[in-house]
This record gives sequence, C-alpha cells and structure tokens, in this order.
Amino acid sequence: MRSRSRRAHACRGRVLREGDGVPTLSPMSKTRTEVLEESRKKGIVAGASTAGAIAAGVFVGATAGAIVAVPAVYFTYKWWKHRAENGIKF
Repeated sequence: MRSRSRRAHACRGRVLREGDGVPTLSPMSKTRTEVLEESRKKGIVAGASTAGAIAAGVFVGATAGAIVAVPAVYFTYKWWKHRAENGIKF
C-alpha cells in the first residue's frame, strides 16, 4: 500500500496529486469595519462625481455634463460592485 503523501490518481490523462485542485482557505484580508469604510469612501467619490456631472450639465452645458458623467458612471459602478461582492445592503 502506498503512503498517503505519494498517492496519485489518474484523471483524463493527467495525474492529480494529493492537494491539487483543492481550494485552500486563506485568512481574511480585511475586517468588516475596513470593508464598510472602503465602501463609504467609494460612495462619497461616486456621489461627488455624480453631483459634479449634474452641476456641469446644468451650469455649463449638456455636452460638458455628458463628458463629466462618464467617470461618474464608472465610479458608481465600482461602488455598486464592491457592495454586491461584500454583501453590503442599504
């Protein structure tokens, strides 16, 4: 009988060694408080850029508002995605 550490299994022409393909658990990189703080900062950036786009559209012109809206949409998307990935609800 082979020892446990040297055991190998054939699977579709390749050899899988013990531990291959098994997800490992790593310690959490951030605490919940740090994640919420990061979300708050991203929300402030998204809100400020959106407010700037609206102000540019009203006071400067529609073209300027549309140009400034592009980064606002990007920051808002990143903020929503961050909240969804971390399970943060409103």
